[in-house]
Amino acid sequence: MQKDVLITDFVHPVLISGLRALGYTTTYAPTMKRDEMERVLHLYKGVVVNTRCALDQKAITAANSLRWIARLGSGLDIIDLDAAKTKNIAVLSAPEGNAQAVAEHAMGMLLALRHKLTAADHSVRRGEWEREVHRGNEVMGKTIGIIGYGNNGSAFGRLWRGWAVNVIAYDKYLQGFGDTFVKEVSLETLQQEADIISLHIPLTHETTEMVDADFLAKCKKGLVLINTARGKNVHLTAILSALESGQLGGVCLDVLPHEPPQKGSDDFRKVFDALCQMSNVLLSPHVAGWTVESKQKIAEVLLQKITAVTSPP
Repeated sequence: MQKDVLITDFVHPVLISGLRALGYTTTYAPTMKRDEMERVLHLYKGVVVNTRCALDQKAITAANSLRWIARLGSGLDIIDLDAAKTKNIAVLSAPEGNAQAVAEHAMGMLLALRHKLTAADHSVRRGEWEREVHRGNEVMGKTIGIIGYGNNGSAFGRLWRGWAVNVIAYDKYLQGFGDTFVKEVSLETLQQEADIISLHIPLTHETTEMVDADFLAKCKKGLVLINTARGKNVHLTAILSALESGQLGGVCLDVLPHEPPQKGSDDFRKVFDALCQMSNVLLSPHVAGWTVESKQKIAEVLLQKITAVTSPP
């Protein structure tokens, strides 16, 4: 029997109730594993997925009833878009839903790193009261460079209004977005001028390991790098080398090439373990876009897009 919508991750109830109002029946399986999804996907007209349940060509080709795929969040690298296009399957995402969450997380990581808040917190909890060792650095007067000025990058840029900072941005596919606060620049200019660089780019063949040794060599010495985009946007070994040489003054990483790190190769884990020993490295477990508010906003955005591309069954 053909079923309607499979939901493979935790979602806000507004999405479930909204789908049912459209006439869909829903199978809510938020802990479903990828292989389990692939075995039953052919039964469904729609599927809601997140990173854990990626959809490759094989899975999409076998899903003969599938009409649409809804991605909880923004990154479409987990879906074979060519396979979906071949089968005329609509692919929907909700980058508008978690843009503010990602922007605030990136800003929070930067401020925590510059002001040594994590180390200071741990020190006080150990019963210490060491002030000089935790003297921080202000962001005021610095140049913040944003690579990728879509939903997330522009949200990050807006957060700095009212701060005494210089904001510059580069986007290969967008032009004319500069205004009185954010200056649109070339990638080369951004590398030369930025004291802080924040990545807000998708993962494509062009952006895989975009930030490598050559990229970092063209940047200011002591650069602080923030990555809340995709782990494979950076070459992690190059990041470690640049930290050791002082070319990088610090990094904030919400994403890693292998998640969780235990899934990576032995060589990768050695690099990761070395990063974990550095006081100028701040890490979080791919949660930049995960807030109470973004969970609801993502559901609302997806429901609007599903409504627009489908008729009630």
